[in-house]
Amino acid sequence: MAFDADDEILQDFLVEAGEILEKLSEQLVDLEQHPDDSDLLNAIFRGFHTVKGGAGFLQLDALVNCCHSAENVFDILRNHKRKVDSELMDVVLEALDNVNAMFEQVRNHEELTPAPDELIAALDALARPESGTAAASAPQPEQTGGNQPADDGGDITDDEFEQLLDALQDDKSEGAPPAADAGEASGDQGSSGGDEITDDEFEALLDQLHGKGQFAGAPAGEEESAGKDPQPSAGAGASGSDDLISDDEFEKLLDDLHGKGGSPTVGDSAAAKKPTKPAQPEKPKEPAKPVEKPEAKGAAAPAMPARESAPAAETTVRVDTRRLDDIMNMVGELVLVRNRLQRLGAASEDEHMHKAVSNLDVVTTDLQSAVMQTRMQPIKKVFGRFPRVVRDLARSLKKEVNLVMHGEETDLDKNLVEALSDPLVHLVRNSVDHGIEAPDIREKAGKPRQGTVTLSAEQEGDHILLSIEDDGAGMNPEVLRRKAVEKGIYDQDAADRLTNTECYNLIFAAGFSTKDQISDVSGRGVGMDVVKTKIGQLNGQLSVESELGKGSRIIIKVPLTLAIMPTLMIMLGDQSFALPLVNVVEIFHLDLTKTNIVDGRECIVVREKVFPLFHIKRWLVRDNGAREVPANAHVVIVAMGTKQVGFVVDQLVGQEEVVIKPLGRALQGTPGMAGATITGDGRIALIIDVPSLLQHYG
Repeated sequence: MAFDADDEILQDFLVEAGEILEKLSEQLVDLEQHPDDSDLLNAIFRGFHTVKGGAGFLQLDALVNCCHSAENVFDILRNHKRKVDSELMDVVLEALDNVNAMFEQVRNHEELTPAPDELIAALDALARPESGTAAASAPQPEQTGGNQPADDGGDITDDEFEQLLDALQDDKSEGAPPAADAGEASGDQGSSGGDEITDDEFEALLDQLHGKGQFAGAPAGEEESAGKDPQPSAGAGASGSDDLISDDEFEKLLDDLHGKGGSPTVGDSAAAKKPTKPAQPEKPKEPAKPVEKPEAKGAAAPAMPARESAPAAETTVRVDTRRLDDIMNMVGELVLVRNRLQRLGAASEDEHMHKAVSNLDVVTTDLQSAVMQTRMQPIKKVFGRFPRVVRDLARSLKKEVNLVMHGEETDLDKNLVEALSDPLVHLVRNSVDHGIEAPDIREKAGKPRQGTVTLSAEQEGDHILLSIEDDGAGMNPEVLRRKAVEKGIYDQDAADRLTNTECYNLIFAAGFSTKDQISDVSGRGVGMDVVKTKIGQLNGQLSVESELGKGSRIIIKVPLTLAIMPTLMIMLGDQSFALPLVNVVEIFHLDLTKTNIVDGRECIVVREKVFPLFHIKRWLVRDNGAREVPANAHVVIVAMGTKQVGFVVDQLVGQEEVVIKPLGRALQGTPGMAGATITGDGRIALIIDVPSLLQHYG
């Protein structure tokens, strides 16, 4: 392995190949749904081909071999010599898994583990045409006339091009009349018989590919006159004259030979061509690579706009994510200084001071937003893996499932993108396994045989809403109540009092499962409680909706970023605390003499809804004196996952954006604390971790 190669080249390969492999997983599943999509077949072929080329440059032979075998399969498929079916896709997806595994080994500078010989043999077998279904040779559809591209989407393989050249050589040896003075053209090129293609052969090749007419060579007399006055000829060629091949025509030829973007030409290939003869390849084995030519003066270059995207790579810079984190921390410090100055400015009567603080507030907010944008990634990075997950799981369960995705371009913090990956996998697998019924059962219920799982994302203010919805059987509250009693989560009386929504939320209880048999997919009850815990760690909320026989929907609400957090500042005694605003549902003033005791716990009733009540001052503030229960207090209703409780607080300070600072080593792991921050008045406030606080004290 050439890991000793230039590290910049290796990093470029990792970035480019990583993006291609992410896309390939989605494209392969899409291909199974649309097996006749020529553009998709060509895109997948080019994907494997590009990864193979980069791996070959780095001498990663095991990766090259696997990509080459997969590439051969898609060369057969795009030439319509074999049909796409599920068995073929199983083999190709297994090959992609091996390529991904080797790619990770390259990323980690580990020795590559080659793909199994059986897999390579299976790919090689699929790279041969099916008996009785082999398509006609490539030149035949090209000869049907006009400028129609080949039936495989415009690509022509090297072997097919070689066959065309052989046919031309045979015609010449049998005395076929040349299109122009062959000897002169051969002399111009210095050809020695078979090493290079002559002008006449190239003209004849164009005639075979596209028919005579648009690319037909000029008569000898006109060509001589064109050679005497190259300046007018260049202008005429650019304007579409029959004498010369124009830039547009040559670009179209390259596109027909190799597909758009697939040409191995370099960026300079769009330059204007010689005015006296058409561009031609130097060697037969590289048909699409034109000879380097000086740019014709005065000739228009209409093909250039199509190449404007080439320099795009120069407008981007690769930045270490740790540097972005450092910048974000500095912006956080600036936010704290802004908050402090706002407090001081409010106490001042100086008008100039007020204006300066106001301007600082605007600039800081804009800078904070801009830096956050550099950390944002589209959630498509998570969504892209689900077509494969659903496809494989549906095949193993003998179900027919269609995955629909919306809002893939929704952006959120890169740390959240990584953290949401596992919870969403659990939820999607749960929808396919528990939600979608078997095809026969769906048919008896009057539903289509194919079920649908819909995954969507959208931004709502400073939060992201994610939903996983299926049109399956839905959840039966009575079954959930019975299971809760069987597993000892509730006694019968408590279970009977549960609302339907509370029953649906039981699926997030640890060890809870409605499956009677344990399988390799589900049944142990360890998936959904992991989801609940992870979403809680992200300061997110979960809610469940379901209708028996119609389907279920799980909604996740998470903040856009974890770096800077909007909070509700509260006072407990003379100490400041910050409650994450995402957890706060509502606030009201309460007469504490009107509380109730339910199941041994103090509760309040608000709009006929019961909330457990907690005096968190008793947990968080040391009080050596006798506890006095005030007659009136502020109550903050907070949500923890799917539950809502009331916190009694002494004073409400207001809303404030804070930067989370980790606790010192001596305080790390303190129950109920997510970190600390500095408030606008210069005090240190602890940030409350609501799920951890209730789990430890409640």
